[in-house]
Amino acid sequence: MNLLHPSAKVVDAATGEVLTPALIDEAAKALPPESPVFLPMTTTVRSIASYLAALRADRPVLLLDPDLDQTSLRARFATDEVHPDLALLLTTSGSTGDPKLVRLSRSAVLANAEQVAESLGITSDDVAITTLPLFYSYGLSVLHSHLLRGATVVLERTGIMQRDFWAAVNEHGVTSMAFVPSQYEMLRRLRFDPAKYPTLRTLTQAGGRLRAELVTDFAGRMTAVGGRMFVMYGQTEAAPRMACLPPSHLAEKLGSAGRAMPGGAFTIDDGEVVYQGPNVMMGYAETAADLARGDDLRGVLHTGDLGRIDDDGFLFLTGRIKRMGKVFGVRINLDDVERQFPVAAVAGDDRLHVFAEGADADGVRVLRTKIADWLGTHFTGVDVRAIETLPLLPNGKTDYRALEASL
Repeated sequence: MNLLHPSAKVVDAATGEVLTPALIDEAAKALPPESPVFLPMTTTVRSIASYLAALRADRPVLLLDPDLDQTSLRARFATDEVHPDLALLLTTSGSTGDPKLVRLSRSAVLANAEQVAESLGITSDDVAITTLPLFYSYGLSVLHSHLLRGATVVLERTGIMQRDFWAAVNEHGVTSMAFVPSQYEMLRRLRFDPAKYPTLRTLTQAGGRLRAELVTDFAGRMTAVGGRMFVMYGQTEAAPRMACLPPSHLAEKLGSAGRAMPGGAFTIDDGEVVYQGPNVMMGYAETAADLARGDDLRGVLHTGDLGRIDDDGFLFLTGRIKRMGKVFGVRINLDDVERQFPVAAVAGDDRLHVFAEGADADGVRVLRTKIADWLGTHFTGVDVRAIETLPLLPNGKTDYRALEASL
């Protein structure tokens, strides 16, 4: 499989190193013999060269967080037998300990790269910059879709809180940046002004729901300078993006995840969002034997998300099937709580536990009363805790397991 358009370019903002065919050839010779190829995916030219070399050789790749111990995964998934269609293995979002792997075929990876490129109108003139880890499906999707269309990807490792990042945006003429909700919250605090970055044309958002007021806010900032903002929805299991809400519909469909990607379709099955498309995974892998399995899902993904589709075909998400809790026996949707109040919510022991960033003692008491009133329950069923900063996973999502462990 070859994702690399002849005119595509990858450049390291800090070192100036550029991806070349010779580097990919060199990486191909150094690929380890084991299958799959276990690749700690750093944001470097050399890691991308190794990744592309493995894909070109039709060697399935398991992308790893380089900061995590890989011993368990290597022990569980080393094997001599893999399915011939298997291209990519990614850990499921939010997993700790011994995660499941998402099995993606070559056709699914290529299909989603093309779906994203078409939805965003990516051309060879575009320049993206890394804002997320490349072992995370959203960050990897940015790489795939830009390489496929012959665009440029700038590798930057310091992050949006550092001056070096914004210097690189202007130095390399970055046209597109992709962020998750927690990063948009940071950008708001940084008083992000796109006018300071004259080449910037596009913002995209995925990786969870962004508050409607921030969608409106950042869309307005981009419109003011002739730019665009796209809201997107996906899961690692779909390689990873499934829907896109283009700028032309942001105002009238505020809160929507958009329409299905080209070639895809949504239906609702007993409240659950079901996606059908060419980018759906082959299935999960929990043991090495699963890597030899074929396509278990046949292009149909039960997402685990709750939602509805309006008359114009736009998807609106309403929560997660598993994000439910009970307070005094009454079922509550934890996502509804988070949409109503600026908190992170988990459930346990017949109580609702919420974590509020930066709240003082008075704020905790007020919030507890407001949430109890909103739920129509006694305040003893609501536990509000002040927290300096919410724990985040590498993909920028809230680490709910860490919050549950603190109870």
